[in-house]
Amino acid sequence: MITPILFALALAAQDTEAAAPIETAAPATPEVEAAYPPGAPRDPYGLVAWCYGALSAHKGLRDQVMPEVIRIETAYRRPGSSLAQDLKSYDELDELSVRNLALFSRAMEAAEKASPRPINAQGAEALRRGRGTWSRAADLPRARLAQEWMSWTLPARCETTAATLEQRALLMGPAFDLSAEFEPLIPEAGAVEPQTEEAPAPIDEPVAGG
Repeated sequence: MITPILFALALAAQDTEAAAPIETAAPATPEVEAAYPPGAPRDPYGLVAWCYGALSAHKGLRDQVMPEVIRIETAYRRPGSSLAQDLKSYDELDELSVRNLALFSRAMEAAEKASPRPINAQGAEALRRGRGTWSRAADLPRARLAQEWMSWTLPARCETTAATLEQRALLMGPAFDLSAEFEPLIPEAGAVEPQTEEAPAPIDEPVAGG
């Protein structure tokens, strides 16, 4: 099965030509580059908008893919695992998605208020590019789409960058440099944990469907 990163990279590559350029900071080093999702902007505001787009598109596919997810989870059980508990984890992830989308929205709003110039169009373009990582969903067989949806994880940099962006934009106001890269602050105790999920166990046989 194609990994989620390669899948997202392929989709982002197809979408790049049509996308308007997003303002970015100076080119990052290879080490820093690897920490960013493929196709995502490097500036904090653009990255958070991209993350909002990618996560909202993933969440929007939930109702479509869940029947196939349930079929896969039922047919291919891991030894000693609980079907009910595994299915409950998808509900918990959906609730976490709601909280993260709210965080991203607050961070973008704070940045837009702090910016001395309008940046809404830049955010809208970054959001569109984030949603574009799932733009080929309609072309995938149901089983393949469900597997990609199950194994996708929100890049950890999304949440830490959003929390830092919101905090600094609120504290610094118009003095906040929206174009500069920064290392996200270490989350305090009680902060939202990075949204990740355990990838499904390898499927021994090709999954029928689609």
